[in-house]
Amino acid sequence: MSKRRRSANIVEGAERAPNRSMYYGLGYTDEDFSKPMVGIANGHSTITPCNSGLQKLADAAAEAIRAAGGNPQVFGTPTISDGMSMGTEGMKYSLVSREVIADCVETCVQGQWMDGVLVIGGCDKNMPGGMMGILRSNVPAIYVYGGTIMPGRLQGKDLNIVSVFEAVGEHAAGRLSDGGLKDIERHAIPGPGSCGGMYSANTMSAAFEAMGMSLPYSSSMANIHDEKTASAAESARVLLQAIERDIKPRDIVTRESIENAVAVVMAVGGSTNAVLHILAIAHAADVEWSIDDFERIRHKVPVICDLKPSGQYLTVDFHRAGGVPQVMKLLLDAGLLHGDCMTITGQTIAETLRDIPAAPPEGQQVIRTLDRALYKEGHLAILKGNLAPEGSVAKITGLKNPVMTGPARVFDDEQSALKAILDGRIQAGDIMVLRYLGPRGGPGMPEMLAPTSALIGAGLGDSVGLITDGRFSGGTWGMVVGHVAPEAAEGGAIALVHEGDRITIDAHRQALELHVDDAELVRRRAAWSAPPPRYTRGVQAKFAFNVSNASTGAVLDRY
Repeated sequence: MSKRRRSANIVEGAERAPNRSMYYGLGYTDEDFSKPMVGIANGHSTITPCNSGLQKLADAAAEAIRAAGGNPQVFGTPTISDGMSMGTEGMKYSLVSREVIADCVETCVQGQWMDGVLVIGGCDKNMPGGMMGILRSNVPAIYVYGGTIMPGRLQGKDLNIVSVFEAVGEHAAGRLSDGGLKDIERHAIPGPGSCGGMYSANTMSAAFEAMGMSLPYSSSMANIHDEKTASAAESARVLLQAIERDIKPRDIVTRESIENAVAVVMAVGGSTNAVLHILAIAHAADVEWSIDDFERIRHKVPVICDLKPSGQYLTVDFHRAGGVPQVMKLLLDAGLLHGDCMTITGQTIAETLRDIPAAPPEGQQVIRTLDRALYKEGHLAILKGNLAPEGSVAKITGLKNPVMTGPARVFDDEQSALKAILDGRIQAGDIMVLRYLGPRGGPGMPEMLAPTSALIGAGLGDSVGLITDGRFSGGTWGMVVGHVAPEAAEGGAIALVHEGDRITIDAHRQALELHVDDAELVRRRAAWSAPPPRYTRGVQAKFAFNVSNASTGAVLDRY
């Protein structure tokens, strides 16, 4: 029996009369019980610009579902604004919210026995959280991204959220006045939509389109444009067809389609967070995928898009240049994609891309051909060594100094590290170590956008290294290494680093090394003890108790 008949069966027979009564209370008629019940997981909120423009998309999807013969059932999912919580205790709830969102989707879809689900999200963790819930439920589903923000403008220049964080560092370094900082702050965010570079939200939306779980071009549309609302309606119509044909997410999200997604992430210069989230998505799909697979794809796929944070352009520019379909066409023609992977439309990737031009439009510099790639290999490198035996993640494009050895400057929290930068106590050649910020130690693995942006604003982005068991924002660039595993709270080597120890970050060899001999590390480990948990009740305590390490996606159900 197909999933399409799930909702009809629960209201058949006299013993199900109470079920029918509840539906009648919603205005249903007898004819409605033969129609598919389609969930709309709506991430709309007024918490953040990323999600403030989602209601119109949910309304358009609901109307399209009704017109196509389905019954829309809207339920909510929460969000945490990374941009607003960055640098605060609230940032520790960001990764936690990924799991909460996944639980919300799974719980409502399964608890209400829905025939399909359309998930709408905007801010960073809406994306992987929604997809994980989709894959756990495994009923026909489609992801609708809320859309990118338009750039802010000031004195003829584009601005975005990272402009503000970097301006703070410039201000602290005396390179920007109080008034200049205020001007950037007021003009950077002009309206609704997710952060405008190839940061975490836009990276994951691109990955979903490449996987075949979102419609072509939908991952780079701007929230305020009519095409975004039209795409939400079309997504609903496509979902009804998928329900009729019983096309399920796990039919689409396979090892090969994940390889396609990672190839696109490498080609567009996407966020380091893609590593963490794709590991978690693969786990939810029950697909074998490891942190080493990213390195395998990286060596094959060049970076061909000049996008912020390490490049010049924003996602709206990327969309005008042809977006994800244009990138995928270039990769497909080069033999770097699996063209036989199925998509939510029922077409294969190759069929979807059949009419896409073989070359990007002339006169633009956002998307390049492979022979003119910005970098011959991908940018998300997996570094290993005695400081990260289970792996760490570095974004290695745009680096002037791909190899650095320097003295460790050790911090057990983000705030003291940020203060050291703003007070001018970090010098060129230093390697900052920010620890006890991993999935368990944070808890919640907060992002370090404030310290990394402060380094860039202070003119130290190319000359100071930063290593952490926490994460980085998609807006981060520079000589930074995150996701160090095992983390400090588990007794990883990062917990044993002393102030002044010599550390090497080597992007060429994918190495992260602490220059302390094994005997000394054994002595330090014997003297080390785990710190007490920061939370003993509530969602943070549950997260810290159950979470796996970063090298396996920081998931809660890896038993």
